[in-house]
Amino acid sequence: MEKTQTLSKNLSCLTVFHFFFDHFSLFGQGEGSICHQTRRQPNTFRMIEQDDFDIGSKLHTIVRGEDEAAMVESVGLALVKLPDVIQRLKPDILVVHGDRFDALALATAAALMNIRILHLEGGEVSGTIDDSIRHAISKLAHYHACCTRMAEQHLIAMCEDHSRILLAGCPSYDKLLLPHHREDYMDIIKSWLGDKVQEGDYIVALQHPVTTDIQHSIKIYGLMLDALISFNKKTLILFPNIDAGSKEMVRVMRRKGIEQHPNFRAVKHIPFEQFIQLVSHAGCMIGNSSCGVREAGAFGTPVINLGTRQTGRETGENVLHVRDADTHNKIYHALELQFGKRYPCSKIYGDGNAVPRILKFLRSIDLDEPLQKTFCFPPVKDPISQDIDHILETQSALAVDLGGTNLRVAIVCMRGTIVKKYSQPNPKTFEARMELILKMCNDAMRDAVGLNCRILGVGVSTGGRVNPQDGVVLHSTKLIQEWSSVDLRTPISDALHLPVWVDNDGNCAALAERKFGHGKGVENFVTVITGTGIGGGIIHHNELVHGSTFCAAELGHIMVSLEGPECMCGSRGCIEAYASGMALQREAKKLHDEDLLKVEGMDMKLSEPITAAHLINAAKMGNSKADAVLTKAATALGVGIINILHIVNPSQVILSGVLASCYQAPVQHVISQRALFSVQNIKVVTSDLEEPALLGAASMVLDYATRRIY
Repeated sequence: MEKTQTLSKNLSCLTVFHFFFDHFSLFGQGEGSICHQTRRQPNTFRMIEQDDFDIGSKLHTIVRGEDEAAMVESVGLALVKLPDVIQRLKPDILVVHGDRFDALALATAAALMNIRILHLEGGEVSGTIDDSIRHAISKLAHYHACCTRMAEQHLIAMCEDHSRILLAGCPSYDKLLLPHHREDYMDIIKSWLGDKVQEGDYIVALQHPVTTDIQHSIKIYGLMLDALISFNKKTLILFPNIDAGSKEMVRVMRRKGIEQHPNFRAVKHIPFEQFIQLVSHAGCMIGNSSCGVREAGAFGTPVINLGTRQTGRETGENVLHVRDADTHNKIYHALELQFGKRYPCSKIYGDGNAVPRILKFLRSIDLDEPLQKTFCFPPVKDPISQDIDHILETQSALAVDLGGTNLRVAIVCMRGTIVKKYSQPNPKTFEARMELILKMCNDAMRDAVGLNCRILGVGVSTGGRVNPQDGVVLHSTKLIQEWSSVDLRTPISDALHLPVWVDNDGNCAALAERKFGHGKGVENFVTVITGTGIGGGIIHHNELVHGSTFCAAELGHIMVSLEGPECMCGSRGCIEAYASGMALQREAKKLHDEDLLKVEGMDMKLSEPITAAHLINAAKMGNSKADAVLTKAATALGVGIINILHIVNPSQVILSGVLASCYQAPVQHVISQRALFSVQNIKVVTSDLEEPALLGAASMVLDYATRRIY
């Protein structure tokens, strides 16, 4: 990285660079640097020199052996050599990156020599010995620049001073989120994989040993190689790092003839600039490198994460996990699922502005304040802190509700509070509708900054049949014109650079209840929306039921009569034809035309259009005809719900929508009279949520589908 920014005050900042196969350089500004190198990678320090940094010292600290003892000896050797170097350079601050065992030696030496330490990328969880090393460095460090909100929470939970923690993002994302389509990217691909390879038609493989379970990681490595051989795609495979177990993994590679295989190119090192081009244009990345769960997400490259090395890492939807396997078939199937896909870019680990934030943070450090670090232990009797409340308030989602009349967008925080809401009439054409969605979302994004809301993604609730896996509206309701076979995810994600989830409005209502309403903590329940139409969603074993063709929970079209009134779907006798707002409006107009709707004391203007509300009001005021219509509608709805109870046997039914309070008591009565004895006592409750569609759309972002386990 070019030295485009400098520290404005006289601050001696010693930046430590250490290079391994899945760790790239951390860029900072300082008068000197320590470069660690190994015999397997003798020229990595030249990358520092090319960036115009002065290297204060070069230390050979890695003991050959690639086993546990060699790692311990390497730490010991570094501790022997480092004091002289640190004493000579006399830095004000030592910048230490990551979780490698050599970084632990650096942090230990600096802490014992009373040097202030800034630790980068602390607070993360990955599921290996690196966790213990990373957290140990964090405890030695005086200041922290972390990548994610969750990492910040972990540091706070570790009793680190919140005022000394900077949520900066990952420094590598400053490069990754720059336009990564270089004009010469095909030249780079061909230089490593040959002239015949095409963009998106090759695999990048990068697998390292897990030091706490070496034998299992060797087994998974062999199965990965078998799967790649069978998959028969051009593969760029990097050698494992030098952790304990790497020597055995290299033996497995050579026994299988990978270095001579025509489909493989095995290499020990690739320059970072070229590596990101290879990852960004790959058809898939496979292995257990942190690059797969972090950097690859910036490009939407599909990733298969193998084994336990990254367990606990935050991942985008581009990552498919294969935790364990006994044969290569599971890994092969994962390759079939992932290869060639493309996902929205993920910004979990940063927004491209980490380096300016870190430099500003360094400038703010007061070198006159006491060196002794303090810890912020929580009160024993009151473990709830204001810091966590603040985090919950600021993590937010953009929710979009596409109704037949209005298009609404809202900023929704983690608690389910609607921070700000926007509403416009829903345009009649596809082009105008998409343009308005993007404009309203961009307006909300700008406002979110001033409201201190961090937008994590976009959730869209829309009428009709939706494929949530692809973010496509397959068939719309008649209320929304030009809205079939519409890919909503891609244009919104491309424009906002955020992950996008899309689902049917009935399913969104069920998700809203699961996270914020009566369904919270309930394993099996059904939500029924009673509004203009009838819809809903089914939660079974805590999961939303979509069905094989995404047509599950079309509750409004359960038939309760063979010869009933005609429904908008084209059939007859559906619940919606009896109990929806449109059905009640139709019956109200019939009574009005026959002069049978109005009763004494009922206020109804001549020019006022007849609605379902007039029918309900007339029934309350003693109109027997209106009451008979409502009773028939409630009975039809109740019979339909009984069918649901007999099929999926939920423990609760939640009525949502404007007609819910009108139907709750009579539906409960129908169930008690007509249902099987085993389900007669199931409770029917009315929803307390005012905006189920918006809250459900937000819940997809805040709580749904961000992590997949295979």
